[in-house]
Amino acid sequence: MPTFVMLTRLNPDAVRSPNGLEALEREAMKRVREECPGVKWLNSYAVLGPCDYLDIFSASDIEAAAKVSALIRTFGHAQTEVWTATEWDRFKEIVRTLPGDKKK
Repeated sequence: MPTFVMLTRLNPDAVRSPNGLEALEREAMKRVREECPGVKWLNSYAVLGPCDYLDIFSASDIEAAAKVSALIRTFGHAQTEVWTATEWDRFKEIVRTLPGDKKK
């Protein structure tokens, strides 16, 4: 299954307390599990910078990843970005199949 990276920025009005963050996360993940049963959550990180969270998950296709993104946006009054990701070793395998330098 393809791997996706999602960056999320919460609206400042979405949560008013640390306990609210945990409740929001529980509810959002419950909904993702219900609505997207084929999605496998791989990891989540809180990040410093313009976004609040970085989540890594696998999904059957881009439509399933878009559904996850839409669900997260509705829960946290959030902005999300979803990127596809390829593991480095797999990327090297792909690159090896490219034609060599033609300037010889």
